[in-house]
Amino acid sequence: MHRCSRGAREITTARLSRARLLRRSAVGGGALVLSGPTIAALAGRADAAAVPDGDLAYLRLLIGAELLALDFQAQATASGKLGPSSAALVRKMAADDKVHYAGLAQLVGAAGQAPATADDIDFTYPRGSFGSEASIMRLAGEIERLVLGAYLGAIAGIQTPDLRLPVGQIAANEAQHAGALAAFAGRPVIGRAFAPSLQIDAASAALDAFES
Repeated sequence: MHRCSRGAREITTARLSRARLLRRSAVGGGALVLSGPTIAALAGRADAAAVPDGDLAYLRLLIGAELLALDFQAQATASGKLGPSSAALVRKMAADDKVHYAGLAQLVGAAGQAPATADDIDFTYPRGSFGSEASIMRLAGEIERLVLGAYLGAIAGIQTPDLRLPVGQIAANEAQHAGALAAFAGRPVIGRAFAPSLQIDAASAALDAFES
């Protein structure tokens, strides 16, 4: 069951602890070990010993963004308010985001740190978020734009060259999600020529608003 916020708020009112995301540095354990070419390619992109702390902070932030998306998608599906088309879209997005999370978690784990999991964070959403298909899909679009902005900011901020490709690949997929949600809502599928990005502090502050 989701927890409602004290008042009806926009996306910047959902919460995820910046400190919890950026300080997770326990050594060992916690990394997912999955098979498959996509995950193997992600995990093999960078030399873990050469990944600076700033890049790891970006990876942990993106893990938090994926956990938010997955939590929201699970609750949206469980609400029973989605029609066949919207439910299929949310399920597809969730399947992609699980792969994103797994790849990012392996990158963090390869650096000797434990990635955050769904058990580490409790999320909260604006009152009425899951009351109708329209409210669910509207918030889905807002969360997706936040997630995409975080990925674009990470591409600009990450120093390790081998990390930029997998992060960029995920960003491309998130942009597809954003386009599909826009089409569902009757908005233009193609957005700005230069999509807006969020630097780490801005993305972290926005995610902060989603933790209970």
